[in-house]
Amino acid sequence: MALETKWVQYGENQEYTGYLAKMDHVKDNLPAVIVIQEIWGVDAHIQDITERFAQAGYLAFAPDLYAKNGNRIEELRVERVEEVKAFLDSLPHTVWNNPEERQQALGELAEEKQNRVTKTFERMFGGMHSSNYIGQLLATSSYLREECGVSKGQGVASIGFCMGGALSALLACRDPQLKGAVIFYGNAPSEEELNHINCPVYGFYGEHDKRISDNVPAFAEQMEQNGKKFDYQIYKETGHAFFNDTRASYNVKAARDAYQKVLTFFNQMLVPEN
Repeated sequence: MALETKWVQYGENQEYTGYLAKMDHVKDNLPAVIVIQEIWGVDAHIQDITERFAQAGYLAFAPDLYAKNGNRIEELRVERVEEVKAFLDSLPHTVWNNPEERQQALGELAEEKQNRVTKTFERMFGGMHSSNYIGQLLATSSYLREECGVSKGQGVASIGFCMGGALSALLACRDPQLKGAVIFYGNAPSEEELNHINCPVYGFYGEHDKRISDNVPAFAEQMEQNGKKFDYQIYKETGHAFFNDTRASYNVKAARDAYQKVLTFFNQMLVPEN
């Protein structure tokens, strides 16, 4: 059976845009999975993940957090984001967060390209905060539960990657009706925020992604102390972005295991027992 995919407008004033995928010809109401982007946006990889969950029997929906009223600002246009991604991929990963070495590499680019990459990099990595996106994510879960014909009245869960992983956790803090949240290598919410979590949370991390994975045990302890359900997996000899099969960081064994666990989790959270 083929997939039906499309971009849709939603929100109180139709100001938001999202990529929707479901199995073609399926008429039953489907539980919904919100797929929350990496910092690169709803690119081909995120669209592919969205389609995978559609093939698994869900209404899958990836909100484009960089678009308003159907358009992106100049610095976040798809080609500009891809240019930054290509620049960073040309460097050792250790350089990404080293301003001096990164600036040295930027200085080797042609002036016009250097200006474009710098502006988009600063916009993506320096000027974005989770609070900028939580309104759209809450509107997304509301749309899927209350307005989208295919998923109306059904449960909604979330999954996010890197930036989106942190946002998936934050959505669990802010949406009391969310059925479950999955974090892939994203930062944990504050302890004050996690007090409001009402659904189970599942996290997946890489051992070598120290900036994030070293904080997971403390996050787990906070969740336990606050009576929240949190399971997690830290994969040995694995780094950041191990689920992204378009990047050099992809780890097929970790990705395969995590995907199977996520499908089981969503089935438990979203599909009522007969």
